[in-house]
Amino acid sequence: MYPHPALLLEEEHTSSNRYLVISDLHIGFESDLNLPGIIVDSKYSMNTMLEELRYIIESHRIDAVILIGDVKNTIRNISKQEWNEVPEFFKILSRQVKIYLVPGNHDGRIRFLIPQNINIMSVKGMVLEETLLVHGHVMPSYARSAITRIVMGHIHPIFSKCNSVLDGRRIWLYIKVNSEMIFPGTAGTLDIIIMPSFNKEMHVVHKGYHKSIPPIIKRVIEFNSIKKAMVMAMDGSILSDDCDVAVKLLS
Repeated sequence: MYPHPALLLEEEHTSSNRYLVISDLHIGFESDLNLPGIIVDSKYSMNTMLEELRYIIESHRIDAVILIGDVKNTIRNISKQEWNEVPEFFKILSRQVKIYLVPGNHDGRIRFLIPQNINIMSVKGMVLEETLLVHGHVMPSYARSAITRIVMGHIHPIFSKCNSVLDGRRIWLYIKVNSEMIFPGTAGTLDIIIMPSFNKEMHVVHKGYHKSIPPIIKRVIEFNSIKKAMVMAMDGSILSDDCDVAVKLLS
């Protein structure tokens, strides 16, 4: 949904609902930056994201928003900033649309922060027709093996190339893999789409920070099962269709 780091899904068979999918908001990340003395407006990124979401929801007639993980920033605890801002975020957004949350690895104890009208899904993901929506930090259940596509976050893909105008910019990653690498015993291929972080400020903490490779990605890389790959800019233009480039960005 250029220029937004968001995905639009429309159900074709069961309903006419339009779902907006976003990932990795990391509300509260500013509190980590403030520790070494960097002063950041604690509500700037949250308010910016809410503004962007309001615009998308209204202009594209969105029925529901699906958050695929890492709404908050701390992993095991809840920071003071998260106590204040996460409930406010859900309260404001839920006035416009229905919300579904697939928890990520940073969403520990998030049940204490969200209103009762928010739909909390399993960490194993949420299925819409043939698409599995999952954060990516756990392997999907074999019960989901009928799907043909996985949409995930967790990685925060960033283009990294010195002297490039795109250096540090958010990107999309697409790979086509052997289905049996994810769901043993199945045949055919599976599309995997890795979403950029919806929070445009996350590049501030991205440099020098190395995330662990998600188990889904680790498996397909170890068994060299990537059949096709694309690295895409936010506007959808293809930056690379080289599998080796995609593997480097994923690992």
